[in-house]
Amino acid sequence: MSQPEYRSELQGITRRHFFGSTAAGIGGVALSSLMSESLTAAANSPQSLGIQMPPRAKRVIFLFQAGGPAQQDLFDYKPLLNQKNGEQLPEHIRGSQRLTGMSAQQASIPLAGSAFKFAQHGQSGAWLSEILPHHRQIADDLCFVKSIYTEAINHDPAITFFQTGAQIAGRPSMGAWLSYGLGSMNDDLPSFIVLVSANQADQPLYSRLWGSGFLDSKYQGVQLRPGKDPVLYLSNPDGICRSGRGAMLDKLKTLNRHQFEKELDPEIESRIAQYEMAFRMQASVPDVTDLSSEPESTFELYGTDSRSPGTFAANCLLARRLAERGVQFIQLYHQGWDHHGSLPNAIREQCRETDQASAALVLALKQRGMLDDTLVVWGGEFGRTSYSQGTLSVNNYGRDHHPRCFTMWLAGGGIKPGITYGRTDDYGYNVADADGNPISPTKHEFTPGTMHVHDLQATVLHLLGVDHTQLTFKYQGRRYRLTDVHGHVVNDLLA
Repeated sequence: MSQPEYRSELQGITRRHFFGSTAAGIGGVALSSLMSESLTAAANSPQSLGIQMPPRAKRVIFLFQAGGPAQQDLFDYKPLLNQKNGEQLPEHIRGSQRLTGMSAQQASIPLAGSAFKFAQHGQSGAWLSEILPHHRQIADDLCFVKSIYTEAINHDPAITFFQTGAQIAGRPSMGAWLSYGLGSMNDDLPSFIVLVSANQADQPLYSRLWGSGFLDSKYQGVQLRPGKDPVLYLSNPDGICRSGRGAMLDKLKTLNRHQFEKELDPEIESRIAQYEMAFRMQASVPDVTDLSSEPESTFELYGTDSRSPGTFAANCLLARRLAERGVQFIQLYHQGWDHHGSLPNAIREQCRETDQASAALVLALKQRGMLDDTLVVWGGEFGRTSYSQGTLSVNNYGRDHHPRCFTMWLAGGGIKPGITYGRTDDYGYNVADADGNPISPTKHEFTPGTMHVHDLQATVLHLLGVDHTQLTFKYQGRRYRLTDVHGHVVNDLLA
């Protein structure tokens, strides 16, 4: 048949003729597609992954300090910086590390010693700044990691990397991964709850940081806000009673079931489950957020700010109450640590807002016998430079972003208490080996004494009984995980 005749015959096939003659084939393709989706869903089921090991922790409270706290002014005591204050950062210490656009063009990059005094505390001899007086009480309960390092040098990708394991937005958050892998310990509250300090003007935070990415939407975090309605649109509108709302949801569930039977879309079942959870939360959320039953001693422990909803102190108290009720992953965010200038005054205020409450949370969990199975993590997305950004004066300086080394602490949940893991060089600029020599660790190969962000994530999952290499989800033809293709459990931190 010639090309023109063939084209003419194709043009003569009507739409009705095409669908009539190929219906069986299209039906087969559709059935195959549905079966493939069903098999993929089964393969992605946490129950089929075989991920669980004996857990050391039942829950996580992550006190995320957004902005990047300056480790040299809080935990990483560097007397050499004070001795060489105002001198230029040596080239052999800086090496080839890139600087941000905010300080790369400075004619001078002078070393800046801390404005604060340091002293050792507890039997562990942990170095702490004078602006962290309440941390002294928990020094022997903490594990300080002074050699953590990351890849991102700007806030948004750095925070996204910590929360999701990728610098580019769209991946599931750590709490979502754990909800997917471990399920829930409470039928009346979400397994992943987020608390953001109110009225903290700094780098923005986005709901995608606690989102579920390509996982089912039921695994995303639920933010509790201060005020009358902690969860938006949870309360019944005027004129709607609880029994009426319940009856409406029953009818809606029936309609959604019919829709699911037609389309087999798992998101419809997730929507049903979320409606039912929201109905139960109408009773459970007011209960957990009502602090009227707390004794006076509780507010004395957490500080006067704990009486003000939305403060970091109030959120730490609320985190304890959520932990008591079986919430598995509790994520706090506190902004305000991005101190490019006027650091001495600004960081002092940040410590006033967070020091007492952070210590109180650890002490309260310990008093209740919960610290052993509750992992508390404190830290930000990166550290700060040992040199001053902008003009260095006797009483003032700033510090730029520094991903190469910084400090975080962990407590409880199977972590060794009263230890310091890793170190930095005498300038506080590089991760160092046991002899204090600067080294350049990489995520591709684990270096003892160091911790990459993926190593932290792998260790947190391990403490919860999850093998980070097995907690995966197949999406667009590839199996994804929180730690991507990297990450090592840091066994030196485990009790």
